[in-house]
Amino acid sequence: MSTDHTGKATPSGGELPPEEKRGTYAAIFGRRDVRAFHSDRIPDDVLARVLTAAHHAPSVGFMQPWDFLLVGSRSTRERVKELSDRERRAAAVFFDEPRRDKYLSMKLEGILDAPLNLCVTCDPTRGGPQVLGRNSIPETDVYSTCLAVQNLWLAARAEGVGVGWVSILRNAELRDILGIPPHVIPVAYLCLGYPEEGFSGRPLLESSGWRKRLPLASLVSYEEWGAQSHNGWAGFSTTLAPQTN
Repeated sequence: MSTDHTGKATPSGGELPPEEKRGTYAAIFGRRDVRAFHSDRIPDDVLARVLTAAHHAPSVGFMQPWDFLLVGSRSTRERVKELSDRERRAAAVFFDEPRRDKYLSMKLEGILDAPLNLCVTCDPTRGGPQVLGRNSIPETDVYSTCLAVQNLWLAARAEGVGVGWVSILRNAELRDILGIPPHVIPVAYLCLGYPEEGFSGRPLLESSGWRKRLPLASLVSYEEWGAQSHNGWAGFSTTLAPQTN
């Protein structure tokens, strides 16, 4: 049995055993955006499990819009690296000093370090012209693909494999490099491999002082947008209150 927000007992509905629960949360809280990798190849069976986990993500209308493009060629990765470096220099102009220097000094990708790159794409035509549940919000195909990325990331963490998302890229040019059809959307370009420094510590952008993690309590509203308290949620809202000690 579990409890709802009022403390009332509710059916568990297939609650996982304690050790499996701990493993699930360990993967969530221990996941990191990895930028430095060993050159060791990911074994085929491990890669297959990680991709299978990604393929079991939920998707609107069960359309499964994702494809997984494996990139191992050094020459291809060099072209992607060149594209990333160019976009990174272009993005630097949007920051004032000293933030610009800090931005340029941080290692934000491991395109050539990682033994494997992976592009996760979304095909909005999959499932035909009418996909159940997608008429009102067409973007749910991309949202579904993002869920596949998250599944992949958590499964990789469970396997000890690091993942880094390279977002400083232009999709039009990435399409050209990888031969992706015009109607297919590149959603995530990922670096995969065993991390050089493990998974310990806080995320890089937090530990470097670039951004702080927002307190959860500041992001939760009750019954309507921006409402920070509500009698029916009093017990739950108390558990989210910032600790003062």
